[in-house]
Amino acid sequence: MGKYRGAVIGLGWMGMLYDMAQRPGPALAQPRFDLESPDRPTPSLDVRRRFHHHEAHLKSGRPTSYAEAMADRADVELVAAADRDHSRLEAFTKRYGAESVYTDALRMLEEVRPDIVAVATNIRGRADLTAAAVRRGAKGVVTEKPMVNTLAEADRMVGACAEAGVPLSCGAISTTHPAFETARGLVASGAIGEVVSMEATRPSSQHQNWAYFLDDDPAWVIGTGDESRHEGGSDEFTGQGMMAARDGVVVHFRAGAPQLRLSGSGGEIVHAWPQGGWELWQDVETAAGRGRVQMPWPGPQTGHYGAIYSLADVIDCIEGRLDEPKNSGRRVALAFEVEVALKRSSDAGGVRVDLPIEDRSLGVNFDWFR
Repeated sequence: MGKYRGAVIGLGWMGMLYDMAQRPGPALAQPRFDLESPDRPTPSLDVRRRFHHHEAHLKSGRPTSYAEAMADRADVELVAAADRDHSRLEAFTKRYGAESVYTDALRMLEEVRPDIVAVATNIRGRADLTAAAVRRGAKGVVTEKPMVNTLAEADRMVGACAEAGVPLSCGAISTTHPAFETARGLVASGAIGEVVSMEATRPSSQHQNWAYFLDDDPAWVIGTGDESRHEGGSDEFTGQGMMAARDGVVVHFRAGAPQLRLSGSGGEIVHAWPQGGWELWQDVETAAGRGRVQMPWPGPQTGHYGAIYSLADVIDCIEGRLDEPKNSGRRVALAFEVEVALKRSSDAGGVRVDLPIEDRSLGVNFDWFR
């Protein structure tokens, strides 16, 4: 029996399906359906298939979904799930042997009182279900991305966890990979001197990683080039811009940039994934004089980054080995607010927008299947 009792709310692709089924092409290409309906489409499921995986992670040999990540850990006993779809609940029971399945997530939380909860529902329920799990004694929470639709929801979600001392990891993205911890350790050790700026592709609050390297809160942003909502319903920020933190560090969001570049007074760290890996450049004395030289990367390269690392971070926090998940709710909420501010700036012709934003009802719309 595991040390922690785990439960999953929402048995969609990241909740369970990725390790049992093949996703039928891009979600935007599929016919729209009612996300709240118990009759939404479910693919053919193979309950005996081991680690089928998200299409991007086929060769990793590791689980992708939150259900499989919990079941794969000796210290977690996967005891319950909630979903509207009876066929998904039946597949969950057959695969994991857990008899406690519910169509009502709040009832599951009340009756089962799990230690670790994965909230993999569509976006509309995540803030309320996270707060409900904490009220019912959860010790840790992992969620699917995107985090929320509005700043007020982010405040409620992060606040509930912070007040109760519950670690919250929001989204199984590349930032959760141990390679990011190596990079942060290099920065902290002074391997590239004092960080003077960062560069990233765009300030998506779904796939942020620049926020992991901030030591102070954002102070203001300037954005430009945002586009109108596209056919899937998303109005995520698509332009470029700049953010200044209160300690003076500047983050540039530039089209064509690597996923992340950390520029310091004595070198650079570049994350060129997925085209390439981490790179460490340091200013050293050479035969030709002082120059910037690429050094060996002293740790793992970013690879498969499924739910296993989000779950591992939360458990490390519970057990005192980590202060905060790498992709914590606090950091994702920070990135979300920067994205909202950049949209406001761009809409107003590129004016400076100070943070925090006063109107907490503001937010971002995401594609319909989120």
